[in-house]
Amino acid sequence: MVLRKRSYMTINKNLHSIVADEYDTIRENIEFASFENNYRSIMITSPTYGEGKSITTANLAISLAQNSKKVLIIDANIRNPSIHQIFKIKNTIGLTNVLIGQKALEETLNQTEFGRIGVVTSGPIPNNSEKLFRSVLLEQLLDKAKELYDYVLIDVPPVLEENDSKIMASLCDGVILVVRNGKTEDALALEAKKSLVMVHANLLGVILNGKRTNPILRKLKI
Repeated sequence: MVLRKRSYMTINKNLHSIVADEYDTIRENIEFASFENNYRSIMITSPTYGEGKSITTANLAISLAQNSKKVLIIDANIRNPSIHQIFKIKNTIGLTNVLIGQKALEETLNQTEFGRIGVVTSGPIPNNSEKLFRSVLLEQLLDKAKELYDYVLIDVPPVLEENDSKIMASLCDGVILVVRNGKTEDALALEAKKSLVMVHANLLGVILNGKRTNPILRKLKI
């Protein structure tokens, strides 16, 4: 998949823009892949920070919602969250509250201006997020989310930065890796792919940000 550079700056609200068309192509590929394999929970990550994974998550959710899908975004980038900023919602309670048993999923849901998109923000920063991610409550949360929504998109930390992403990858139906033209080094992209393969993640494809070519969804063959 390839997206234009400006698409990572803000969420796209224009149904008829070139950027929207590109996300629609990505969405169509995901829906086609999901038709046979029922990919419902999809993790979006990147090798390192600054490659546009969070805004990619938001824009992909918007494209799915505009195609009559109910979408839940979960911000699992607990130490460096940004989904609440993108959608301009508060981050007082969220994922961490669910994982420590304080709240149920339904109590942390935030509605957005896009009617079919719900958001679970990251919540308060814990002392040890990796321990939380190994909680059975995380699996229960994902199962419940898939009962309520057509797609669950999980924004996680860069896979080479924190182990949280590797734990989450093993629980999700599929993983998308976001890299950035002119920023992501080939060696880091390969290392990220290797890290995901080692935890038996189902790597659906790669999104290449910042290059003016036609968008495609393919297996990562860097």
